[in-house]
Amino acid sequence: MSESGLIFDIQRFSVHDGPGIRTTVFFKGCSLRCFWCHNPEGIQPLSQIQYLENRCIHCGECVITCSDEAQQLINGSHQYVRDLCKQCGACIVVCYADALQWVGRKASVEEVMAEVMADRVFYETSGGGVTLSGGDPVLQPNFAKALLMACRANGVHTAIETAGNVTWKILGEIISLVDLVMMDLKHMNPERHRAVTGVSNVKILENARKISDSGKAIIFRTPIVPGVNDSQEEIREIGKFINSLSNHRHGSGPGIAPIIWELLAFHRLAADKYRSLGLKYKAQELTMQSKEEFGQLVKVAQESGVTVKYPE
Repeated sequence: MSESGLIFDIQRFSVHDGPGIRTTVFFKGCSLRCFWCHNPEGIQPLSQIQYLENRCIHCGECVITCSDEAQQLINGSHQYVRDLCKQCGACIVVCYADALQWVGRKASVEEVMAEVMADRVFYETSGGGVTLSGGDPVLQPNFAKALLMACRANGVHTAIETAGNVTWKILGEIISLVDLVMMDLKHMNPERHRAVTGVSNVKILENARKISDSGKAIIFRTPIVPGVNDSQEEIREIGKFINSLSNHRHGSGPGIAPIIWELLAFHRLAADKYRSLGLKYKAQELTMQSKEEFGQLVKVAQESGVTVKYPE
């Protein structure tokens, strides 16, 4: 029987998830709870109902269909009462405007690969490939490995975006099947990391060392979040850690793949996603960095001696 998993999107012609033109497969489920997460639809390891308010035409069909009164029309305005919802999906079937949708669908390796291989010519001409993202693909290890093996069997470049918060036994098996690892490093202090993500970074940093020792190409990513890691000292500490990994690799022989550090600027573009899922967006009040402030942090990162990538 074919391996299958729970995904929430397959994005074609992606240019931000690794080299070249890529197809990014987004997995459901993440072990971290970063309050600024840009993909909140990937956090829960289950299907969810998303309500896109701007699409609703207030026809009332979902109200008629819902036997639990989770869908209501109050003074002509539609209200989705999630506390009453049993996630049966009947409202989605009758929603003409697609205002109510499932986020998360079961997909087999064959189904995903059919979409992946449709763009093979673009991978070949651009140096692109497939990226597993999320959520975090390592939380569905059997599906992730099966998909990566299928890609490699077809000569497709593979990459993964992960928080690295699993045992090395699981992570190491997956890493062995990818050409590029993209991994977040959000903070060096374990307790501060726990305060803003819900988990300590002890396991994450240990896995970062092991990934580095594997010789794989790595892009460490640091989302610069106001009040979390936007001081020069915090960036300097992350840079020191990445530089230590880089120096160790350089001493192990020629032909070792590079380590790159990518700084990502904070934005609030995910607010509508949170609202559509009935979630509170806790980063709403954060003040975005100015171009000058972000530039100063880039300079500090560059002083670490690591190759730094950042949005121009």
